[in-house]
Amino acid sequence: MKSKTLRLIALLATSASFWLFASKVGMDQRQALSVAIFSLSVMGTLFFWDFRLSFAFVGTAVLLITKTIDISHLLEFSSLEVILFLIGMMVIMGRLKDAGVFAWIVSVILRIPRLTGRRFVFIIAALSGIFAGAVDEVTSIIFMAAAILEICDYFEVNPAPFIIISVLSTNIGSAATVLGNPIGILIASKSGLTFEDFIIKAMPVSIICLLVTASLLIFWYKKPIAFLDRNIKELGANDILTKLISVPADRRLKVSLAIFIITLFFISLHHRIELLLGLDPNTVLLAVPLISSGLIMVWKRNKARKYIERDVEWWTLIFFLLLFVQAGTLKYTGTTVFIADKLVNFTGENLKVLTGVILWVSALGSSMFDNVVLVAAFVPVLQGFRALDINANSLWWALLFGGCLGGNITLIGSTANIVALGILEKERNIRVSFFSWFRVGLGVGLITTCIVWAILTFIPFYK
Repeated sequence: MKSKTLRLIALLATSASFWLFASKVGMDQRQALSVAIFSLSVMGTLFFWDFRLSFAFVGTAVLLITKTIDISHLLEFSSLEVILFLIGMMVIMGRLKDAGVFAWIVSVILRIPRLTGRRFVFIIAALSGIFAGAVDEVTSIIFMAAAILEICDYFEVNPAPFIIISVLSTNIGSAATVLGNPIGILIASKSGLTFEDFIIKAMPVSIICLLVTASLLIFWYKKPIAFLDRNIKELGANDILTKLISVPADRRLKVSLAIFIITLFFISLHHRIELLLGLDPNTVLLAVPLISSGLIMVWKRNKARKYIERDVEWWTLIFFLLLFVQAGTLKYTGTTVFIADKLVNFTGENLKVLTGVILWVSALGSSMFDNVVLVAAFVPVLQGFRALDINANSLWWALLFGGCLGGNITLIGSTANIVALGILEKERNIRVSFFSWFRVGLGVGLITTCIVWAILTFIPFYK
């Protein structure tokens, strides 16, 4: 109880400090209040994770009562298009889980002859990255963790190193597409970047980072990998393993997979379809998941309520919505243009330096806070650069990769980290300490961020 009281005092003191600092550097009272409320919500998620929605509710109410924002702009900044997109995709994911699609994909790909420890590492790294980009990081890690635990149990090896490898790869792969991470759809909807832009520009960088990470982890975990090699040779059980994880592809699985593939197809072409039909940007991107999820609820009408009530993460989505409102208030009060102007003055309008600042601040920030919280704070700042006639394309990529790669540095840096380690502790009573994660996560996070930094700095393609 004493610890919570101290944390509450520290939280209020931090928020008050932000308000005083904002006032001192030249912000008006509305701007300073918007900074204080937003910092209260952000820091509240760190100090009181279970009460983060309470801080978002109260903070938004204070913004309304003090006339820092009005109701019409609250609705405008709530980013309902992002929320509806995520709801649609969560319903689709719920159907795929029910149909056993992910278990089937794992069983198909793991039917590889002459399995070795190193090959197993590359397989789980590749699968984790692919699944994260194709669905989302949390869904991906849930199924990958289940598969890894099953295989490691059979070969009698400690699953912890292989779970960590999967999580690190998941966070990297989540930057490859719009679908991989909530920050992807948030950035896409606010920046004008399309699904095609992510495939052309983000995916190659993610693949490079994934290959480097897999090679680094093979060296880092050489002892557990060597132990796995010995057990594979002793058991010689590739055929038995295949039967163990084999999942037949029945009709419901095929139909569910077909719906998902068709959904991905139209999402990938959303920009071209919108141009062809004269629709507003991201109209098709939003509509396709809603159509697919609607058809799924008609097809499986006896489970429709379950998909909405259980598979949609309402707690998280409402928190995102209110957080977007508070971040939008920073834009509404002119705070973000003020911050953008200060950053430009600090970097001397050097876009390369500015890109590096955004990349490293978002990477290091994401290691301490949830990356959605951090990106929501940065989005209106990057939009503020438009008012200063600065081309911010490379800044959006810096924000994306910083948010995803920085999540690997600590075990609280990403939702996927927390979910995977929770599964490991619950199912096998294995606990990964902060520093055992940090030793490997810091290396992976810094090396991959340096790779992205070099690419964004020296390759004009990302300007």
